[in-house]
Amino acid sequence: MRTSSNPVFRNLPKQQGGGYATFGTATAGASQAAQFGQPQTQADPYQTGPDSRAMTIDDVVTKTGITLGVLSITAIVAYFLVDNNTTLAAPFVIGGGLVGLGLVLFATFGRKMDNKAVVLAYAVAEGFFLGALSFMFTDVEFGGVGGSALIAQAILGTFGVFFGMLVVYKTGAIRVTPRLTRMIIGALIGVVVLALGNLVASFFMDGGFGLRDGGPIAIIFSLVCIGIAAFSFLLDFDQADQLIRGQAPEKAAWGVALGLTITLVWLYVEILRLLSYFNND
Repeated sequence: MRTSSNPVFRNLPKQQGGGYATFGTATAGASQAAQFGQPQTQADPYQTGPDSRAMTIDDVVTKTGITLGVLSITAIVAYFLVDNNTTLAAPFVIGGGLVGLGLVLFATFGRKMDNKAVVLAYAVAEGFFLGALSFMFTDVEFGGVGGSALIAQAILGTFGVFFGMLVVYKTGAIRVTPRLTRMIIGALIGVVVLALGNLVASFFMDGGFGLRDGGPIAIIFSLVCIGIAAFSFLLDFDQADQLIRGQAPEKAAWGVALGLTITLVWLYVEILRLLSYFNND
């Protein structure tokens, strides 16, 4: 069974026989209830039943659209708040980023990926993070140029890559295989280690290893990150397909929305960062 580079998708428990643990048959729910000493007649919260239905692609589109809508509105509000008071930039970036990370970890390890409140709270937190970060990357006061035009280019580029990889996936131009999955996950781990190493090194030397200083190495590193994020969409699409084929309940679409939003946020940040390099005097 293939896994995703996205932690939200990768943590979805799978069962043998093609379904997903707690997503498939009544037997799965009964066995879990017995394991925790509960009556086997208790309904499995993840099992489709009379009051629930199987997830469809329309559910994924709707939930993802709602999540991105909340994120976008919050980001716009945060951008104008920072524009009026630049001292809010750092708190929004640090606070929004940490809260967003905390919610992702809570959703992943607490098995709350399909919790609507958690997903939308993540969207709000990332909205503050992206709104303030976009201002910092593009406002002259913070060393950048381009303003709204640069942000528009980053948004266009982000969704261009998203829909491009969707076409690639749907046409089968690149097939998601276990080998491809291992390569993408390995590359993702590599860039995370390099980014963390660069952050630590920046405490002791100006610019660290040069991965984020706008130089040639930084440009190459951002291009690599963009490429990995793009290929991660293939794994995300494949995992969403598996959930649909496995008859996951409707609310599982919130988990798919969360996973796709995480990848979109990462891709947007990398594209905006790359554009800021080229537009920075």
